[in-house]
Amino acid sequence: MKFKFIVKIIIDIIMTLILILLMAFQVTGQKAHEWLGASMLVLFLLHNILNIRWYKNLIKGKYSTLRFIHIFLNIVMLMAMVGAMVSGIVMSRYAFSFIDLGFSMAFARKFHLVSVYWCFALMSIHLGMHWGMTMAIIKRLNLNIVALKIISAVIAIYGVYSFYDNGILSYMLLRNEFVFFDFEKRGGLVIFQYLTMMGLWVFITYYGAKLIRNKGE
Repeated sequence: MKFKFIVKIIIDIIMTLILILLMAFQVTGQKAHEWLGASMLVLFLLHNILNIRWYKNLIKGKYSTLRFIHIFLNIVMLMAMVGAMVSGIVMSRYAFSFIDLGFSMAFARKFHLVSVYWCFALMSIHLGMHWGMTMAIIKRLNLNIVALKIISAVIAIYGVYSFYDNGILSYMLLRNEFVFFDFEKRGGLVIFQYLTMMGLWVFITYYGAKLIRNKGE
C-alpha cells in the first residue's frame, strides 16, 4: 500500500472513533467533548486536503446515478460538518473560548443540534459508500461471510431500536430543541447504541449502493 493511502485510512478510522465519542456527550463531558471536536476539525481538514483530487475530478467523467448520489451526499455532509464546527466554536467554553464569531448563543445551540445529528447520519452513510473496501479486506482474510452478514443484519436491527430509543429523528428535524442525555445509562451502552446506529446507516447504504450498481445505473 502507498504511504498516502495508509495515512488516509488511519485518519478515517480515528475520525470514526472520535465521531462516536462526540455523540456520547454524557460519557465524555463538556471539556473533553470540545477537545474531541477540535481534533475532528483538524482531521477533517487533513481528510479534505488528502482527497483534494476528488474535488478536481468533479467536472470529469460521466455521472451515473450512484456517482450523483455520492457527490450530493458529500456536499450535504460538508455543509453539515461546517455548520456543526462553526456553531460548536460559538458555544465553546474551553477549546475555542477566545473566538467570538458574533452569533447568538441560542441560535448556535439549535444549529449545532441539527448539524451534529445530520453529520452523524451523513458520515455513517459516507462510510457505507466506501464499505466495499472493508468487504474486500474481509474476503482476503477468508472470514465467514455468511456469519458476518447475519451479525451485520442483527446490528442494523438493533440500530433501528437505538435510533428510536434515543429520539434521533426528533433532533434531526428539530422537533425537539433540547437533547435529553440519560446520565444514568451506562457509558458502554451509550457508545454501543451509537455504534449500532452507525452500523444501520452503513448497512442500508452499502446494500442500497450495491443494488443500484447491479442495475447498472
